[in-house]
Parts: sequence; C-alpha cells; structure tokens
Amino acid sequence: AEAIGKTLAESGTEVDVRPMTDVIDLTPYRAVVAGSAIQSQQWLPEAMQFMRTNQAVLAQKPFAAFLVCMTMALKNENYRQGVTDWLQPVRALVKPLHEGYFAGKLEINKIPSFSNRLKFHISVLFGVWKEGDHRDWNAIRVWAESLKPVLVVSQSGIDG
Repeated sequence: AEAIGKTLAESGTEVDVRPMTDVIDLTPYRAVVAGSAIQSQQWLPEAMQFMRTNQAVLAQKPFAAFLVCMTMALKNENYRQGVTDWLQPVRALVKPLHEGYFAGKLEINKIPSFSNRLKFHISVLFGVWKEGDHRDWNAIRVWAESLKPVLVVSQSGIDG
C-alpha cells in the first residue's frame, strides 16, 4: 500500500495511506484503492469488514483493489491462476475498476497460528515456498502508475 501511495503521489495525486481499521469516513476521498494480504485464500477479516462497512460509499467512487499473497511467488502458472478468484467476495460487494495481484513476503516466525507455521516450515523444507521477501516492487509501481488514468477518467464519468 505504501509503494502504491508513493507512486501515485509522485505523479501528483494527493494520497493518504491508512490502515483500513483507522478509516472512519470515506466521503472526503474522490477514489479509493484498497488491498489485503491473503490468508487461507481470503482477504483478511478486517479488510472484508472495511468493504462491508463502506460498500455503499465505495460503489459511488472509483475503486481499485489489490491482494498480496505467497501464491503469486510460485513459478507454476496453474497455481497462480486461481488467485483472481480470491477477489470474488470483494467484487460481490463493489466492482473494482482495476485489480492488482502481487507476491508477498513470507516470515514464518510472524505467522500467528502454530499449525500454519508448521505447515509453512514443512512446505519450505519441500521447496514449495521460500522464506523472504518476494514482492516485485517494479510490478507494484507499474500497476500503481496505471491506476491514475483509470481513477481520474472514472471520476470524470461519475461527476459528469
């Protein structure tokens, strides 16, 4: 989110990057970009709560969504194809004008559930995952750059 905000700000867009749990009112914003890490093939609960709480307001604004998950770091294209389905609960609430899918960062010691930590340890041992930062900062910047015309053009259509 910070890299997306920074890229948009560098192109002259006024940007606030805030945790979803800190956002109380979306009415001052002309457009919204929201994203979540993925756990168990789903947006985080607090991210989905944000979407439900703000569904009506988001439907009136240009909206883009992204997700970050380790599946995008896998080399096998077949595994990555299903990732787009993980945005379906978001799409059911508000249709994003643009969607981004990015690899994440695997820090096993930060996984809250012992059983999930164990699963990731075993997966790393078998070579399914690699621990570390797999984010492609260039891909994130390119996606963020592509947002400005989509959000600005869409805003013109909404206001017009």
